[in-house]
Amino acid sequence: MLETLLAELAQMPDVQLVTSRDARLPVLGGLAEVVRVHAGDDVWQCWEQCVQQSDAVWPIAPESGGVLERLSRLAVRHGKCLLNSAPDTVAIAASKWATLAVLAGVGLSVVPTFRPGETLPYHDGSWVVKPDDGVGCDDSRCFDDVVAMQAWLEQDGRALTHIIQPYLPGAPASLSMLCRAGKAWLLSCNRQLVELRQGVFSYHGSVLNGMVQYWDDFQQVADTIAKAMSGLTGYAGVDVLVADGRITVLEVNPRLTTSYAGLGRAIGRNPAGLVLDLLYNKTLQTLPRVERNVVTISLDE
Repeated sequence: MLETLLAELAQMPDVQLVTSRDARLPVLGGLAEVVRVHAGDDVWQCWEQCVQQSDAVWPIAPESGGVLERLSRLAVRHGKCLLNSAPDTVAIAASKWATLAVLAGVGLSVVPTFRPGETLPYHDGSWVVKPDDGVGCDDSRCFDDVVAMQAWLEQDGRALTHIIQPYLPGAPASLSMLCRAGKAWLLSCNRQLVELRQGVFSYHGSVLNGMVQYWDDFQQVADTIAKAMSGLTGYAGVDVLVADGRITVLEVNPRLTTSYAGLGRAIGRNPAGLVLDLLYNKTLQTLPRVERNVVTISLDE
């Protein structure tokens, strides 16, 4: 995602780039000034220095542990143009439970979500347990037996960090969109490559525009989410389930997602340029026509 974003931003005129990089990772290809972070460095001090020397900030971080929210607030505190969602909206999106409560309130179909300790309704099927602020399929499990599920939740403090949802049939999918001030511009409709094996979920990538037949329905979902979470800004992704034409929302990601790595090829345009025009230049009023190419992003290669 980082290399894709840097390559796209480097195509824009009058843009100079600076990014941080773990010193143990391979050197980037000269697209940006790189602040190398070594073991023992105060990474937040490094990030603050990067923010201070910049005009605009595009945080790439997970919601987990409040990292993305903290980075977003850092940019706002220093008066920088934030090319990302508002910190308060990031805080809501970081919690699946809070996000789905908001979206259920505006009439969207969402997966029922419970906290450990709540009385679960009758469900003739399996249960899914996942971190409330998790990303991908990290530490997500599926249980046929409620007693076994409760025992697993009692380990490693999961009862304080995880949520419980009924397992629902359907095709895992996602949508990629641009947002600003309660408006949404749909970019692609994606099929997610998710595997469930022996009760463990794993994420293997996505097929961008692999669900393009649902374009109009996905646009309606995007419009409703953008209005309900008006602080969503720039690029965002939404995970959904599609079953018998019904779209059920799982979570909102107020950040770059894995699909972004192939988004430029999928739409035939520079997505980073669209974000700059939307937020920094404020010239994007109507989304230019985008292509609907099918592009596969595999994490197994």
